[in-house]
Amino acid sequence: MQFAMPNLRHLRVFLEVAKHRSISRAAPQVFLSQPAITQAIGKLETLLSTELFERHSNGMFVTPAGKVWATRVRRCMKYLERGIRVAMRGTSAQVSAANLLPLLTTTQLRALIAVTENHSFSVASRQLELSQSSLHRASRELEQLMGITLFEKARSSIMPTRAAEQLARAAKLAFREIEQGYYEISSLQSREVGKITIGSMPLARTSILPEVINRFTRAHPDIGLDVVDAPYNDLLFHLRNGDLDLLIGALRLPAPAEDISQEELLSPPLAIVGRKDHPLHQASSLRLEQLIDYGWVVPRKGTPTRAFFDTLFTEQGLAIPTRLVETSSQILIRTLLSDSDRLTLISTHQVDQELRQNILSVIPYDLSHTRRPIGITVRRDWHPTPTQKHFLDLLKEAAFKYQGS
Repeated sequence: MQFAMPNLRHLRVFLEVAKHRSISRAAPQVFLSQPAITQAIGKLETLLSTELFERHSNGMFVTPAGKVWATRVRRCMKYLERGIRVAMRGTSAQVSAANLLPLLTTTQLRALIAVTENHSFSVASRQLELSQSSLHRASRELEQLMGITLFEKARSSIMPTRAAEQLARAAKLAFREIEQGYYEISSLQSREVGKITIGSMPLARTSILPEVINRFTRAHPDIGLDVVDAPYNDLLFHLRNGDLDLLIGALRLPAPAEDISQEELLSPPLAIVGRKDHPLHQASSLRLEQLIDYGWVVPRKGTPTRAFFDTLFTEQGLAIPTRLVETSSQILIRTLLSDSDRLTLISTHQVDQELRQNILSVIPYDLSHTRRPIGITVRRDWHPTPTQKHFLDLLKEAAFKYQGS
């Protein structure tokens, strides 16, 4: 079942009732009648399949599920208010973000996100299953409310303005909070739903991640795991925009953005690796000059391992080898090395199975100084659900085991 984002007005109604513990006292704050407020709360409780309030003669008090929901709704509203403020920065608009927030609708923000991501009203309309006229209307209403331009026509597409991108990002993070709240409430009722979306880089996906996935799915069989493989910059972009919950892999030092947080799990050294019977396998007292003329399989520029590879030679005053194949594909690296005299620079954890199966071997050249931090990257203000927290705990346990191996 796909979670449907509720009406923003209903969320604001919920917060006011939770704050005042009374429908009658909340009514003037949201400019709705008491029956309308009762109906809004009822729709939220139906959506979540739980009661958010305990009704007593002396007021309405949030249930445990209601407390979870209140936390997520407040975080949602903070994201939206911050997004409005950032999007309107530098404009002559006279309305404050706090005053604009109650005027926004879920439909407007869903339209904004879809058009911003697809650069097309027609593609966005198919994605949302709404008519193009409805999307155009929602976009115009949002522009009029905020007094800024959100979309500009280009030759063959619709280009979002910087303000549109900033507000769309905030809206995605806000909607993600509500979805997280739904998952948490479902877990409270012993009916786990949802999924964890993980951005994975090469080392993690061949060492600690498979073990953790197997352990986690045994404990949480109804939680889906979506593992996304992509270049680091793409994964970071999607993490910051709420499409991913976390990244696992090589950390960047310093951190590439102020809104992310990194935690080191392990710091394995790199090694030079070739096929099992490579001519250099039994060599002693290898000099770096002896490695230059072999073909190398290396990651693309911009990755930590590639930086180590380049400096390995330049720090010794040597030219960087030129017969390079650039890839991060584990399968391709394994095949290229096993069928040739090529070499690669890689963590032994990353090719642990190949080493155990005697397909590849470590070339005896000391690289103990080339330790690189591997760990978890998340949004700095990310608030994981208990289920996501368990996944993180399993990652840390697996990393601790690898450190001792």
